[in-house]
Amino acid sequence: MTVAIVDYGSGNLRSAAKALERAAREAGLDVSVTVTDAPEAVAAAERIVLPGVGAFADCMAGLAGLAGMTEALEEAVLARGRPFLGICVGMQLMAERGLEHGAHRGLGWIPGEVRALAPAPGPDGRALKVPHMGWNEIVSEGSHTLLEGTGDNPHFYFVHGYHFVANQAAHVLARTDYGQPIAALVGRDNLAGTQFHPEKSQAAGLALLRNFLMWSP
Repeated sequence: MTVAIVDYGSGNLRSAAKALERAAREAGLDVSVTVTDAPEAVAAAERIVLPGVGAFADCMAGLAGLAGMTEALEEAVLARGRPFLGICVGMQLMAERGLEHGAHRGLGWIPGEVRALAPAPGPDGRALKVPHMGWNEIVSEGSHTLLEGTGDNPHFYFVHGYHFVANQAAHVLARTDYGQPIAALVGRDNLAGTQFHPEKSQAAGLALLRNFLMWSP
């Protein structure tokens, strides 16, 4: 199996690659993980991962700046149905638009937009810090293959100041609470995206990545 991690100049991609390689080893899977900026490698991959750290517009511009990359993603993911996982800003880029420093177009794969986290009161009544950084419990909205074996309401690691607001409730597969409900896992068909970082989420994160490697949507 080949897995392509899209390198468009955003974040430390090696940590995602190492986590996927470990997940594959633990599952006994023969997987080749490649970090690449080549559209042809992405088009040929059996699974595709789009990480992301930073501002929505910068990440979208970095992706669009790779000639042929968005076309390769659309062909592999939308036309051919290859399993796709977006992580953090990579998940947010699936939205129709992001509202960070103005309005910017996203990939438009899942209807909705990315908005700033509004300060909200925590359990003690004081405003929670933004950006949201740390471990939070997620609650599944129904069942999904990616969450199998992660435990009952597992905890994952978050780092974000913006969040995905989906137009359709059915596209929100799990939520977390940070003074307000936040989409933690979104998806449809062969698409999935995590607001949290599975590669930084220890056992639960590795379980999710193993599930992604074996997912047959």
